[in-house]
Amino acid sequence: MQTINWKGHGAMFGANAIWGLMSPVAKFVMLGGIVTPLAVTDLRIVGAMILFWILSFFRKSEHVPPKDLAKLFGASLLGVVLNQGSFILGVGMTSPVNASIITTSMPLWAMILAAIFLKEPITAKKVLGIAAGASGALLLVLGSGNTDSAGGHSVAGDLLVLFAQLSYALYFVLYKNFVTRYSLTTIMKWMFTFATLCILPFTGRDLLSTDWQALSAAAIGSLAFIVVGSTFLSYMLIIVGQKNLRPTVAGMYNYIQPLVATLAAVCWGMETFDPTKICSVLLIFSGVYLVTTSRSRADAEKSRIRSAPETAKIPGNIGPSVRNMPRRPSRTPIANEKSALFEANSYCIFRNNEYL
Repeated sequence: MQTINWKGHGAMFGANAIWGLMSPVAKFVMLGGIVTPLAVTDLRIVGAMILFWILSFFRKSEHVPPKDLAKLFGASLLGVVLNQGSFILGVGMTSPVNASIITTSMPLWAMILAAIFLKEPITAKKVLGIAAGASGALLLVLGSGNTDSAGGHSVAGDLLVLFAQLSYALYFVLYKNFVTRYSLTTIMKWMFTFATLCILPFTGRDLLSTDWQALSAAAIGSLAFIVVGSTFLSYMLIIVGQKNLRPTVAGMYNYIQPLVATLAAVCWGMETFDPTKICSVLLIFSGVYLVTTSRSRADAEKSRIRSAPETAKIPGNIGPSVRNMPRRPSRTPIANEKSALFEANSYCIFRNNEYL
């Protein structure tokens, strides 16, 4: 029976729950027209970089060789720059409904990529779990009553959102083992440093041209939540989940985001809780359970070893009867050498006595 890694599950649930809350909070901030989506993205990346560097001063310093710094640069491209940048650009070119639907593809990408790079088995239970979770998320999106196509529709926008999910899934799979080498503070401070260097030359103008003094106290508090909560804290939790869970299982928690966003809208009086949403909740958590309890690569290898015939476990496959055969004592090379020297000396002494 599989043991549940509550630390990893709790971390992934917490991170995606905070990201689910970020959607209505960010929408509230950007509705004022003062802060643009790119400015919010810049603020998240730069703010998180500063916070992680401050945190690193209170942690034990870790030396990162240039080879691993190059890998962290690749991780920042996949997990931060391409993921957030492509998603923000894609949402601006397509409808929010299309973007929400395409977002549900992330666990599917994680399952396919994990099978290719990590040799994780694709089981019927895992596929059924992903299908159940995706159905629940789609039911939330399409049943929310907000299915207008505000923002227009563009195939390029849909492809950008899809690419954002692919890059994030690729980051989860390719860096599953790498993130265990260093502490989460070391990993995050370098990832967000490289992300800042990559994104600011192209989007820094939006950040500098924002009239920050015109923001209300509620908007400033919302931005603080976006930077501290949904970026700094969430990415720390993501690393904890990535270290403790399989990529497919971690990716399943992506479905928590529309669920939390809907629950927040219900609490704020923007939505009503109806049987459709109850069904969505059941489908999402059922999908997470099915994927969590599905067979992993380690389970498949253990099962193969247990089912192997007894003779296959004996070196050379020479049969179990060899175990009971009496063995003649054999001399070691050192013993053979000493015996040969003793015999040679004895022969010489004998010959010398013979001539005396």
